[in-house]
Amino acid sequence: MKKIMSIFNPFFVAGLMAVLLFSSCLKDECDETRVFIEYTPVYVQPEQFRIPVETQSPREMIETGKIYFYNDMIFINEKYEGVHIIDNSDPFNPVVTAFMSIPGNIDVAIQGNLMYADSYVDLLTIDISNINSPEVLSRDEEVFKLYEHHQNLGYFIYSRATERKLEVECADPNFGDDVFWRGGGIFVLEDAIDVAVPSGNAGAVSPTGVGGSFARFALRFGHLYVLNNNELVAYSLSTPETPVKTETTYVTWGNIETLFSYKNYLFIGSSNGMYIYDASEPSTPSYVSEFRHATACDPVFVKDDIAYVTLRDGTRCESFTNQLDVLDVSNVFNPVLIASYEMDNPHGLSVTDDHLYLCEGDFGLKVFETKDLTKIDQNRIEHLSNISAVDAISLSNEHLLIIGKDGLYQFDSSDPGDLDEISFISVTK
Repeated sequence: MKKIMSIFNPFFVAGLMAVLLFSSCLKDECDETRVFIEYTPVYVQPEQFRIPVETQSPREMIETGKIYFYNDMIFINEKYEGVHIIDNSDPFNPVVTAFMSIPGNIDVAIQGNLMYADSYVDLLTIDISNINSPEVLSRDEEVFKLYEHHQNLGYFIYSRATERKLEVECADPNFGDDVFWRGGGIFVLEDAIDVAVPSGNAGAVSPTGVGGSFARFALRFGHLYVLNNNELVAYSLSTPETPVKTETTYVTWGNIETLFSYKNYLFIGSSNGMYIYDASEPSTPSYVSEFRHATACDPVFVKDDIAYVTLRDGTRCESFTNQLDVLDVSNVFNPVLIASYEMDNPHGLSVTDDHLYLCEGDFGLKVFETKDLTKIDQNRIEHLSNISAVDAISLSNEHLLIIGKDGLYQFDSSDPGDLDEISFISVTK
């Protein structure tokens, strides 16, 4: 009798109802499916990219990468393929004059007649004194560690979308994943398509060329500095044609993405913070300090002892943060946060005397006055919401370059509150 009565114990009944409810939920959940798109890995063998660099006829821009300005020329990266060369002697009528084929290229930096460029895992020094007949003067092999090497297949570069879709039911062990491997392919949840592909990111200024805030190379103090996954690598340019590696410094466990030189220091943006290195001894830069933040993509721009750091979300960035951090770096040993501002999806940026040009990706370009660093969000004076804006270069207070997914914009920025578009080169869609 005691056993029979125990069935009606309120705790037993509650427990039984919970089990039945849970089972019902499982049944309902198992009626669901998630749709995944298959991506196939792309590999490249060394013999495919260790070939001569050549200049070809102009070609359409399809997928714009980083931007670099040098001597009235604009260089726009076509991811993994090379750079578009644009004669910008007349900014109102820029002319695409050629395409320089550099397999696996993401970044360039230019000093004099020499271009330094990555080619997948290699660092190239290219003589561009005759832009129509470039010559590779040196190739430092196996510098960059962005690409995993497979013995028979070569370097894994990225994953390319296919037409194949896979419906996964909740009973499948991969139902809860956003990305998984199966049968030699990568399957990515259709609702989360922003597949991470290896790529370098950074910001830098050299004595002879100007890069955007995503540049991974910096020319400074007779040296070339490059970012390599989680390392800072210094090259002496005492003989510019053949750079000599002088130091490799481990920076952090997170990917280091952007590089900006300011005074005697190198500011490194990483997925977990901003790092400052002293380059007073150019061949052996040394750690000074850091400012940690949530995991996010992180370009850095520094002007007048103020660092502007953008954090954004996205699959590769592993974050849900979209903000602008403003830091006082007058004491490089102790960076101090002045203010943080919520943004839409901040990417690259550029700062002039009193204005911040902030690229918000698909949300366009925003311009803020920076006279009061504690009220930047209250001093937005322009918003071009109808363009894609990924990175910016202010060539002067009157001339602004913007690169986006839809192409290259040039603006007369003499009135930052009323930008005047002076030219546009579109991307083929």
